[in-house]
Amino acid sequence: MFSTVINRTDRQDADAHSEAPGLTQGLSGRLLLLTVIFVMIAEVLIFVPSVANMRLSWLRDRLNTAAAAGIVIDGLQTELPRTVQNDTLLATGAKLIALKKDGTSTLLAATEVPPSVDEQYDLSDVSQLAAVRDAFSVLLFGGNRVIRVFDVIDDSNMIIEIVIGEHKLRAAMIAYAGNVLLISVALSLITASLIFVSINRILIRPIRRLTLGMRGFSEQPDDPSRVFKPEDGSDELAVAGRHLADMQTQLQKTLKQQKNLADLGLAVSKINHDMRNILSSAQLMSDRLVDVEDPMVRSFAPKLLRTIDRAVGYTSEVLAYGQATEGAPKRRLIELDELVQDVKDVLAIDPASGIEFIDTVPTDLRIDADAEQLFRVLYNLCRNAVQALQQATGDDYAHKRLTIAAQRNADVVSVVIDDNGPGMPQRARENLFSAFKGSARSGGTGLGLVIARELVLSHKGTIALVEKSGQGTQFRIEIADRPATEPRQQNGA
Repeated sequence: MFSTVINRTDRQDADAHSEAPGLTQGLSGRLLLLTVIFVMIAEVLIFVPSVANMRLSWLRDRLNTAAAAGIVIDGLQTELPRTVQNDTLLATGAKLIALKKDGTSTLLAATEVPPSVDEQYDLSDVSQLAAVRDAFSVLLFGGNRVIRVFDVIDDSNMIIEIVIGEHKLRAAMIAYAGNVLLISVALSLITASLIFVSINRILIRPIRRLTLGMRGFSEQPDDPSRVFKPEDGSDELAVAGRHLADMQTQLQKTLKQQKNLADLGLAVSKINHDMRNILSSAQLMSDRLVDVEDPMVRSFAPKLLRTIDRAVGYTSEVLAYGQATEGAPKRRLIELDELVQDVKDVLAIDPASGIEFIDTVPTDLRIDADAEQLFRVLYNLCRNAVQALQQATGDDYAHKRLTIAAQRNADVVSVVIDDNGPGMPQRARENLFSAFKGSARSGGTGLGLVIARELVLSHKGTIALVEKSGQGTQFRIEIADRPATEPRQQNGA
């Protein structure tokens, strides 16, 4: 069996790696390709002005050589022999060399048949845009043209001029472009490789590890060994890994809690089913108490009947809760003070506890609500307050009070449940309406507040914990009347 588990784990790891993209197919491959492309674009942006400058430098070198020879020839004051002219033209690569001085042009050397000129360029004033345009004109369309080039010799008033063919210039530019291309490709590959290795180690591998961790956890979220194990570090991916591990751990706790709640719900449903049968029998027996002549029995019988009726109703609702949410409230105008008195009677506060129940609700105040659901809301809140007051000890709690007050503002009824007990701890405040987290006392479940909130929201009302200056806890419930367009029932309907 152990070997079977190991084989299954190996297969899962193999599947995870098989689904992961390869180095050249995932983010790494894209990063490598983009790096090569971007480096090549950068090289092209560098190449364009550099090839233009290379052309200008090549032409200026020829002009400088011709200028040096021209100054020497001009100093001789005699015409050079043909052989010397040919040697001078061969040294400069030109077909014609002329020197302009004091407004007079002097032909220093030329071929036997002076060539015709296709283009001419003044290198004394060349813009960068014009240099780029002329350079690409040579690369794309040159090679067979004859050009005339001239420039000022240093700071003198002499201008040197040459006529030269473009084929040598174009050949030199093509060789230069080829060298730049080879260097660009080499630089882009080297740069891309370095970036690829660095980013793959710093970024891609941690991301892939996060992805495999999420995939493995999604397959068996209840397996503690599937929780992601984050690496140490302070970068964003390390922080993300720690958050992922915390989230998976919390999710496992939640799933475990939900499973426990499901099991608990099944057990409660079974117990509740039998309890409902018992309460039904008690209900039948309590009905006979109405016929008893004892005054004491007759005074308590109606309250006992209402309490048993509520208990039977609650058991039915608990059974239905596992299949659906709370039923829609059956709203009608009810006397709020009568409902508060029922809550007081069911609480049955022991006089020895020293807790005073204060009811300041106006006797004529009516609220548009479901009587049974609002009873549950008030009872849960008041019961929590009584339990808190019972646990309070010391001189500060010599006079324990639980107060219920209410008032109507236009179409909204506000109900306040206030006690002067020890108040709610911070942990309970942070998880106020969360089941099994928002309890203010040890051993509590926090379900009372959850139920109260759900019932109030079903009335489209609000319930909130109110901050108060003194000690104790105060809740405020606000429920608005239904719109006038909705049908209404009168009390007792």
